[in-house]
Amino acid sequence: QVQLVESGGGLVQAGGSLRLSCAASGRTSSSKAMGWFRQAPGKEREFVAAISWSGSSTYYGGSVRGRFTISKDNAKNTVFLQMNRLEPGDTAVYHCAVTPYGYNWSLRTSYSDWGQGTQVTVSL
Repeated sequence: QVQLVESGGGLVQAGGSLRLSCAASGRTSSSKAMGWFRQAPGKEREFVAAISWSGSSTYYGGSVRGRFTISKDNAKNTVFLQMNRLEPGDTAVYHCAVTPYGYNWSLRTSYSDWGQGTQVTVSL
């Protein structure tokens, strides 16, 4: 099992930036990628971005492409989500997760372990 702890959420005005972090520990040896998902009240959990365990490949959801950047510190097993030009529609709880699969990173069901989440609120 992999333990994941997110941090960095908060309240920001539209157009501003936030940087989320997610530290992974435990049985990470079988992990192939880490991903970020978000869930707004009353909505399905939505794929945001994913990065391969080596950090060499990235993949983004359509609504954040060009505004968000995912990166990884391999020495610390920590993944980051730099969020720029934030919009009120980005308001959600952001969760990180790990997957043992080398494909289908945009599917929630591909991920085996999840963090508790961190709240991001974007005001007008």
